[in-house]
Amino acid sequence: MTINPVDFAGLLCSRLCHDLLSPVGALNNGIELLADEHDPEMRARCLDLLGESARASANKLKFFRLAFGAAGGFGEMVDTREARTAIEGLFGKEGRVEIGWMVGEPTLSKTAIKILLNLALIGGDALVRGGRLDVGAENGPDGTEIVVRAEGPRLVLDPELRTALQGEVDENALTPRAAAAWLVHRLAHASGGYVRVSDATEPVLLFGALLRADAPVAG
Repeated sequence: MTINPVDFAGLLCSRLCHDLLSPVGALNNGIELLADEHDPEMRARCLDLLGESARASANKLKFFRLAFGAAGGFGEMVDTREARTAIEGLFGKEGRVEIGWMVGEPTLSKTAIKILLNLALIGGDALVRGGRLDVGAENGPDGTEIVVRAEGPRLVLDPELRTALQGEVDENALTPRAAAAWLVHRLAHASGGYVRVSDATEPVLLFGALLRADAPVAG
């Protein structure tokens, strides 16, 4: 099954706009409050909130640029430190999610980086009450193996995301929420690889992906 690229681009843009709406909206509200506020303590508080919203917006943009765009330069490989910084910026700054980084490779292909980041995004979002997110990847004889593990007091993986990761979603029913999951499936499938998801009854959420060594490079 193939989804029209234009339609998929629209779904992806809708997802990104939804995720950016909250911090950007907070920036707008903070500026309006600051314009009408004259008490020094309240103005200082407004500035603190503006700073937090600006950092959240910047962190999301950096993550999305690497996960969905053409970040990492024009070469085929991306420094894995960029991926680590993006994940920690998105999930680790507030201390709600503890990040475990187990990627020993100094670089990975752009396609592998996109799969890794999008699986981390899905796993981190599933940690409704926080927890731990472990991210691992290594190059082997068959290609690049990626593992993402999420564990916390409450794990919620939308069934639509599960089916999209496994390529079992109806193209006419795909929603912006599942765009990242569908992207992971398509990238892995195009490489001759696969994506695996742990059973819903398991106490932890585990994703595994294999990207074949001769995979095409994502743009």
